[in-house]
Amino acid sequence: MSGDKKLYVLFESAAGYLLCKINNWEEIGQVTETVIEVCGDPMRFGQIAQFSSFYPFQTAEMALDNMINIQNGNVTDDLKTFLVQNLPKKAKKYNLGVGDVSLGKKLSEQGYPILIDRNINELLRGIRIHFTRIVKSFENGSNVGDLHKFQVGLGHSFSRNKLQFDPNKQDKAIVQSIALIDRLDKDINLFTMRCREWYSWHFPELSKIVTDSEKYLKLLSLIGNKDEFEDNDENREKISKIVKDENTEQDIFNSILISMGQDITLNDMNMIKNLAKQLIKLHKQRSNLIEYLNNRLNNVAPNLQTLLGDVLAARLIAHSGSLVNLAKSPASTIQVLGAEKALFRALKSKGNTPKYGLLFQSTYIGKASQKNKGKISRYLANKCSIASRIDNFSANNNLSNVFGEKLKQQVEDRLKYLSEGISPPKNIDIMRQAIIENQDILSSSNVDQKSPKKRDEKGKDKKRKSKSNEDENNISNFEQSEKSSKKKKKKSSDLGDD
Repeated sequence: MSGDKKLYVLFESAAGYLLCKINNWEEIGQVTETVIEVCGDPMRFGQIAQFSSFYPFQTAEMALDNMINIQNGNVTDDLKTFLVQNLPKKAKKYNLGVGDVSLGKKLSEQGYPILIDRNINELLRGIRIHFTRIVKSFENGSNVGDLHKFQVGLGHSFSRNKLQFDPNKQDKAIVQSIALIDRLDKDINLFTMRCREWYSWHFPELSKIVTDSEKYLKLLSLIGNKDEFEDNDENREKISKIVKDENTEQDIFNSILISMGQDITLNDMNMIKNLAKQLIKLHKQRSNLIEYLNNRLNNVAPNLQTLLGDVLAARLIAHSGSLVNLAKSPASTIQVLGAEKALFRALKSKGNTPKYGLLFQSTYIGKASQKNKGKISRYLANKCSIASRIDNFSANNNLSNVFGEKLKQQVEDRLKYLSEGISPPKNIDIMRQAIIENQDILSSSNVDQKSPKKRDEKGKDKKRKSKSNEDENNISNFEQSEKSSKKKKKKSSDLGDD
């Protein structure tokens, strides 16, 4: 920074925008340790950071609007007006220090000479510490003593706004649903085991004939005391609806006649039946949760759902914390997600790291041979990373499961290649086909939702042409990137051979 240039620093607070003029920056701004020392001393910092102007937010809505725009890197009208009124007209005479990089880029595009570095961040830290002192020394119509209230109120408003943003894309319901399903599974298994043991004192043969828990509980509620259960057409029809197998139905009636179980009192039988009815309700609740999870995943992450299935996709999202975190994770992290203890234990002991975590539950890894499980796990994690990013960063109206279907087919083709040696299609051909199919689905859905008008037909044709051109450009760019990556691989292999 030249000697004749002045430095101004913009500080955004919950109460408003503050602009400070920094004195003697040429002397202290060269060494970070000096800046840190000055920021820690209130007297010296008061001499260096001179109050220039303060723009208070008049309402809570105004503060929230400015905060949301600043977070997104947008320059609001309030900020523009504030800077125009208080900065020198000629940009050559000053530099403006800001803390946010995205905001700095936007301001730089509008002609402001922006300065962003570590020393500016230290200055902003000092302004944050001494904010009430700086603004109190210059009255500008704002009650800075209530700064803590401003911060708390704005924080609550901002959090509320973030939660209300796009409810269809909220993945918190997925996290809670899969956690509840896991809890229900544990409870159902525990109580069903107790119920089986209890009823087996009276009718032990039924537990061996019917292994499915839900069917067993329904039969228990229907049969009750085996000595009082009659062999007639009505009862046979009821049992047939439950087991849906004639041989099993006949085995149940034969076992009733020759059962080795002991007699049971009416009070005991009522207790067992009540427990069975409660467990049947839990099974129904679990089925409803699975259906709800399926619908929610179809809205939030259809491609990941198509690739992995409902339960495993939900487990990955829940373990990551959110779909955003999963989308930001590399494929290597997704591969060992759920096996963190084994990973850190292996790193500590310098042993072999795990090949898979939650992905081990996938059917693809189950189909692979023992020597190919690691390869399929790595390949599947790569496809999961792509699917989650498509789901997270696509707009709601551009979301379909076409890419998930293609990624699923790629994993199946890779399995065939590893087991049978059948070469899979090229990735670029599959992605080209997926882009075209996705556009067809979106265009057909738009036509179904809104009937075209005659006067808008020409405009829509132009839009379709521009969309097709964009698709062609995307495909050509994709081809170029693949070619360049292949060239790099060839060069690296040649160097390795040399």
